[in-house]
Amino acid sequence: MSTVTATTTRRIDAPAERVLAALADYRGTRPHLLPQQFTDYEVIEGGQGAGTEVRWKLHATKKRVRDVLAVVTATDRHALVESDANSSLVTTWRVEDDGPDASEVVVTSEWTGASGIGGFFERTFAPRGLDRIYGELLDNLADAVAR
Repeated sequence: MSTVTATTTRRIDAPAERVLAALADYRGTRPHLLPQQFTDYEVIEGGQGAGTEVRWKLHATKKRVRDVLAVVTATDRHALVESDANSSLVTTWRVEDDGPDASEVVVTSEWTGASGIGGFFERTFAPRGLDRIYGELLDNLADAVAR
């Protein structure tokens, strides 16, 4: 078994504080950012940043659906970490200043992948799929914070 990593990056024309605040708003803003691959989204506890528990189904493909129960922590003032209680999946959202009125958002998902030929295909195709999914989410985020 090996670690599978998928990373998506976007420059967003809004200050980092506004962008991170939008990402940390699991009750208000976050549900409106989610592309169609996220279903059954529900805040279990909290709703604002660290301490939040939220669940959803992630439809990686038509046949591959992951039930996620994310526990949110913060490593520092620039990042949110969503750790899936149901698996080894950890997704980190890092937001840094990129000039006075812009930011760079990096979302990285890591998990323990399968071994053998299945693991080969997972390491090859899963990062591409997640890049597409999180790319759409980040595009929605850019639209939301530009207002």
